[in-house]
Amino acid sequence: MPNPRVTLRDVARCAGVHPGTASRALNSERRHLVKVETAERVLQAARELQFRPDPAARSLKTRRSYTVGVLIPDLNNPLFPPIVRGIEDTLTQQGYVALIGNTDNDEDRERRVFEGMRSRHVDGFIVATARQRHPLLDQAAADELPVVLVNRILADGALPSASVDDRIGANLAVAHLVQLGHRRIAHVAGPQDVSTGRGRRQGFEAGMAAAGIPVEPKLVTFARGFTREEGQRCLAELLAQGEGFTAVVAGNDLLALGCYTALERAGLSCPEDVSVVGFNDMPFIDQLRPPLTSVRIPHYQIGSAAARLMLDRIANPRGPVDSRLLPPELVVRGSTAPPQVRESH
Repeated sequence: MPNPRVTLRDVARCAGVHPGTASRALNSERRHLVKVETAERVLQAARELQFRPDPAARSLKTRRSYTVGVLIPDLNNPLFPPIVRGIEDTLTQQGYVALIGNTDNDEDRERRVFEGMRSRHVDGFIVATARQRHPLLDQAAADELPVVLVNRILADGALPSASVDDRIGANLAVAHLVQLGHRRIAHVAGPQDVSTGRGRRQGFEAGMAAAGIPVEPKLVTFARGFTREEGQRCLAELLAQGEGFTAVVAGNDLLALGCYTALERAGLSCPEDVSVVGFNDMPFIDQLRPPLTSVRIPHYQIGSAAARLMLDRIANPRGPVDSRLLPPELVVRGSTAPPQVRESH
């Protein structure tokens, strides 16, 4: 167990350095100011003495809490845990702690979580709940609180963000289906008030245009949320229209899972009757029957990039707004195949 009675002066004395030097060596942000061998000697002394820095004293000195609030829309969605892990690991390396708040996509709950974190004087917010019109973001900006978006972007690029290139990802999905021979391709789009839903729809439309295939409005439907239930509802509506399609691009993997259910209940098979492509490549979707073809996003790296943007924002609140769009990758599995009767071009 760390010994709370061990002080910084004790560590400095053990390492044979001035307390100021020991302080810099123990601070990952300032360690570069100390010779490497000196820093190693201080760190070794701290380990031997089981020294634990006093976060309260550090906060008083720097006027920072060394905590960052992280707002997540749905922790039950397997997309978010690896993103959160990337955030936590990167913040921890710099002595910060992430406070995780699950909003359940509920605006009232989100505001309560946001205000609760503010009352604990977090140094900034990493937000995965951003919508195009988002009063909390306006409030945070007015109060000059550092905010970084993760897995979300704003159309005007007003806030730093770390996300995947949703348009390219959806484009990859369409190109894959077209290469297999599909021409009548449906789209179960995500909510259009968030960047992921809108960007993936735009990527779908761009991919169809590149292939010379008109987008049929009757084959595009919009989910109210990125949930399995909404995917099932949307695809059931498309099937009920009787328009006929041989493939569907879903706005995310949960929507794709709902498509599986709707197809099964309609007595149809995937991919024999309808091929399905998801988006996100969540953990375990390769275990589905059939395994889901999906656009893979680098979950952990997105979280880590968001954390680095936040650290930069805390250090330089008035610095330039920086955004990171990470490249996606299509992972082909058993849920996509050529149509049973090749469609004419």
